Amino acid sequence: MREENQSSTTEFTLLGVTRQQGEEDFFFILFLFVYPITVIGNTLIILAILSDACLHNPMYFFLCNLSLVDIFFSSVTIPKTLANHLLGSKAISFGGCLAQMYFMIALGNIDSYILAAMAYDRAVAITRPLHYTAIMNPRICVLLVAGSWVVGNGNALPHTLLTANLSFCGNKGVANFYCDITPLLQLSCSDIRFNVKMMYLGVGVFSVPLLCIVVSYVRVFSAVLRVPSTKGVVKALSTCGSHLMVVSLYYGTVMGMYFRPLTSYSLKDSVITVMYTAVTPMLNPFIYSLRNRDMKAALEKLFHKSSLSPM
Repeated sequence: MREENQSSTTEFTLLGVTRQQGEEDFFFILFLFVYPITVIGNTLIILAILSDACLHNPMYFFLCNLSLVDIFFSSVTIPKTLANHLLGSKAISFGGCLAQMYFMIALGNIDSYILAAMAYDRAVAITRPLHYTAIMNPRICVLLVAGSWVVGNGNALPHTLLTANLSFCGNKGVANFYCDITPLLQLSCSDIRFNVKMMYLGVGVFSVPLLCIVVSYVRVFSAVLRVPSTKGVVKALSTCGSHLMVVSLYYGTVMGMYFRPLTSYSLKDSVITVMYTAVTPMLNPFIYSLRNRDMKAALEKLFHKSSLSPM
C-alpha cells in the first residue's frame, strides 16, 4: 500500500459519537440544546462579575476567566458538529483537524490550571486570612491566569507539530466527533512511539494542577478541623463545595479518557468526551450561581438593569 503523507492528506472523516444514525440524531439535539445554554450561561457569569463591584476580587476574577475559557472550549467542537450534521457531511480538512486538536489541548490545560488557581485562592483565604490581600494581589492573579494560557498553549504546540508531520494511510475515519490526539495517532502509519511518549508527558503536565488542587484542599480541611467554629472559615468554605463539584466533573471524565493505554481507545469512548467538552462547561454556571449568594445577587442586579434599560 502506498503511504500518503500529510501533504496529500486533505481531509479526515469525523465518525461522530456513535455509528447509529438514531443515536447521532439524539446527540445532535443534545448539542443543539447544550451549546446555547453554555454560551448564554457563561456570558451571564462574565457580565455579572464585570458589572458588580462587590465581585471584583480574586475568586470571581478566576471564575470570570474560567467562564471565558468554557465558551471557547465548547465553540471549538460543537458548532462544527452541528454544521456537519445539518449538511449531511462528516468531513473536516487536515488543517481544521489540527486546529481543533490544538485548541482542545490548549483550552483543556488552561481550564485545569485556572481550577488550580481557584483552589489555591480558597486555601489562602482560609489558612492565611490576615495575609490574603497581600498574597492574592491583582498582579499575582493576572500572572496565574497568564501563566495558565502560556502553559496551555505551550503544551498544545508540540503535540500539534508532531501530529502534522505524521503519515496517514488508508483509513481517515477519526473515532470521535472532533479531532482528538488519541484517535489521530491510531490512524497514523508512521512510527508514533515518540508521539505517544510526548502525549503521556502532556498528561503529566495536565496532572500538575490536579495535584495542586488536592494539596490546597488538604490545607483547607486541615484548617477547618482546627477551627470548626470560625464564621469566616465557614463563609469561605461556601464556595469550596461548588469548586469541588466542578473539579470532580471535569477531572473525573478526563481521567477516564486519557489516563490509560492508547490501544484501549475506541469509538464508544467518545461518549466520555461529550461530558467534558459539552456537558461540564454548560453546568459550571449553574453550579457556581445556584450555590453562591453573591453570584445570585449579581445576576439579579444584571437582570434588573436589563429590564430597566430603554429598548
